[in-house]
Amino acid sequence: MTITTATALRTARPESVIESEHARFTVLTERLIRIEWSDTGDFVDLPTAVVVNRDFPPADFTVTRTDDGGLGIRTRYLELQYDGREFSSSGLSISLHAAPDIHYSTWRYGEQIPRMYETRGNLGGTARTLDEVDGDCPLEPGILSTYGFEALDDSGSVLIGDDGWPRARPANGCDLYVFAHGRDYQGALDDYFRLTGAPALVPRYALGNWWSRYWPYSSGEFLELMDGFAAQRQPFSVAVLDMDWHLVDVDPAIGTGWTGYTWNPELFPDPAAFLAELHRRGLAVTLNVHPADGIRRHEASYPAVARAIGVDPESGDGIVFDIGSREFVEAYLTEVHHPIEEQGVDFWWLDWQSGGISRIDGLDPLWMLNHVHVTDLQDSGKRAVTLSRYAGPGSHRYPVGFSGDTHATWASLDFQPYFTSTAANIGYFWWSHDIGGHMRGRTDPELTLRWMQFGVLSPVNRLHSSASPFGSKEPNLLGTELAGIAARYLRLRHALVPYLYTAAHRAHADGVPVVRPMYHAHPYTDEAYLHRNVYLLGPDLLVAPITTPVDGEAQVAATAVWLPDGEWTDLFSGRRYRGGRTTTVHRALDAYPVLVRAGAVLPLAMDAMAPVDENPARLALRVFEGTSSSTIVEDDGTARPEPWTTEATQTSTRREDGRSDIRLVLTSGAGLPARTLETLAFDLAGIASIEGAVLLVDGVERPIAQVQDPTDDAADLADALRLEAHDVDLHAAVELRITGARRRVRSARHDAFVLLQRARIDLDLKDRALATIERAQGIALADELAGIGLPPVLLGALLEVFATAEAA
Repeated sequence: MTITTATALRTARPESVIESEHARFTVLTERLIRIEWSDTGDFVDLPTAVVVNRDFPPADFTVTRTDDGGLGIRTRYLELQYDGREFSSSGLSISLHAAPDIHYSTWRYGEQIPRMYETRGNLGGTARTLDEVDGDCPLEPGILSTYGFEALDDSGSVLIGDDGWPRARPANGCDLYVFAHGRDYQGALDDYFRLTGAPALVPRYALGNWWSRYWPYSSGEFLELMDGFAAQRQPFSVAVLDMDWHLVDVDPAIGTGWTGYTWNPELFPDPAAFLAELHRRGLAVTLNVHPADGIRRHEASYPAVARAIGVDPESGDGIVFDIGSREFVEAYLTEVHHPIEEQGVDFWWLDWQSGGISRIDGLDPLWMLNHVHVTDLQDSGKRAVTLSRYAGPGSHRYPVGFSGDTHATWASLDFQPYFTSTAANIGYFWWSHDIGGHMRGRTDPELTLRWMQFGVLSPVNRLHSSASPFGSKEPNLLGTELAGIAARYLRLRHALVPYLYTAAHRAHADGVPVVRPMYHAHPYTDEAYLHRNVYLLGPDLLVAPITTPVDGEAQVAATAVWLPDGEWTDLFSGRRYRGGRTTTVHRALDAYPVLVRAGAVLPLAMDAMAPVDENPARLALRVFEGTSSSTIVEDDGTARPEPWTTEATQTSTRREDGRSDIRLVLTSGAGLPARTLETLAFDLAGIASIEGAVLLVDGVERPIAQVQDPTDDAADLADALRLEAHDVDLHAAVELRITGARRRVRSARHDAFVLLQRARIDLDLKDRALATIERAQGIALADELAGIGLPPVLLGALLEVFATAEAA
């Protein structure tokens, strides 16, 4: 096999290249410069493990040369100066014409600029793994910096030869790509993806809930577990089998049972039938493998692999894992993996253990494994995905990332939102964590629930645990109250799949991260950098994860969040928040801070138990009043689909009587196939009543009715007014006209009473607080509540209730 294609073998255009004796500069864009040094004067035009394309459209630039061999390159955004000598910090620099920072405006070769403040410097990238991490760990650098420039060093990555196979890079050179985009962070990512390849489009099933546990299930036990989840309306879309699917009790003379490729017949007497049953239940399947020990004599595939690479099968000699050998890789795929895939396995969990060295200098076995398996699945006509660790820049082509074996502690949970969103700074969008933590820690149902809530609102939600009999993440083990909350959030995840899949398409086509730090959208606002755990999920949702326990007295947890300008509505409570400020939000165990921008239209599946790999037959559009637009993207599920894009454009006009007239128009591209929905619902978030509604489909009025108290999964959020129509083609011209929409105003007294009722404080203090609430208003209320001795977190929660009531 080859590991690249002809379309990837693209070199820079000659008119973009400037050479001197030992240095070469390529102006890829007006803000992206390739810088090379070669002792021999021989430069690299082959693709690498990181860079697959240098054929950029010509950029505008000028070149000046000096008599001593130096040169200057000037574009609209930058100026490069080179003294003609061996690269040095004094002799090679790039200056920005419009520097975004007062401290540094010039990149200099070899200079390491310190991270001065939380809001200054390189913004970080990601890490290879979180194995054994309890809390924070250092991150590799990303390509984004508040100083406006950053270098990507490709000097050490392996080359891909004309034959499509990796080869060692000459050791006498330097190969840098300097991104000088100022604080246009998305612009930097755009150029990065043009250079290194587009982020992969994950299959829809990857966006549902994954069940995983390191446990020796039998086929019957596993199917019974899946049926139990379904009976309790706890949806899953991916079944993960950890290493006990294969033989683990092997002859110690050939090593341990950590590596294996042969089904354990005692647990899985009929693998194909078992996999078919999982597929019948709407579950994709992945198996865990640790490839490091190669193929040994106990494996069913050993004779065929041995013959393929010229080893006598009768010898029993172990076949070394040699990922740099084309012969081994061909046999490894053809004789080992393909037969198991033909039984029904959809993709592989590549649990590394292979170190960082191979027979080819510079070839990382982890990168090669990721690339080989993704390419092989693509060649078979599938939407390719793996579950594997991060192998450096360019790894966005090989989702999903497995972050490794973390400790089950609050400190680990607190790190993961920041870790997940910051990975966007190196284009890595699809981290999958062991939700609930993998090992150690202690039994803590609250921690597990908060981790599940974060997982539901992160790129991939994979529940997982170690081999401890006490570590399983089955929701029912959390106790009755928390189990019900967990199940509700698992259903929410499946309801969100249409929204998440739209974000996945946007990531693939436009390079916009599924999860991104706030500063991507607000690069010049310090507050966007300071609240590192707060992130944007897709285009419309702001998430402020809760990573600390509830306060013992208030029975709510608190977290600080900076809100951009505009109005933001809580997805679960319907409270409205005024933006342009930092505030503290408080949530009980059944709630989570997810705020929706005004004007958003969220597509939600109405049946969370339906298979997520199919476009939903019943679709709800949750409409948040405002003037804006949103997008819905679906496709036909093939390996390389054409997107079916529907634009949802909303306009809202506030009338003198306080009511609003709302117009929502759905517009799809020409030539799309019919997409007839059994039900198309419109959930008007925060609307109490309307005067009238008209639905037009291709200009013809269609019946639409208000539905009281809907019970589907899309309705299990804050109160909304539901309108439903049936047998509507989503790809037709759809227009909804609402007249006289009246906003629902929450009862601040009711919400305050609920907080006080839940609080674990003296009853006399509760009585004084309630009397104050019933008597005082505005600033006086805040002053009097502050003066009666309420615990700080409870006081903050009460003040939040009244602040959001005023915003309504």
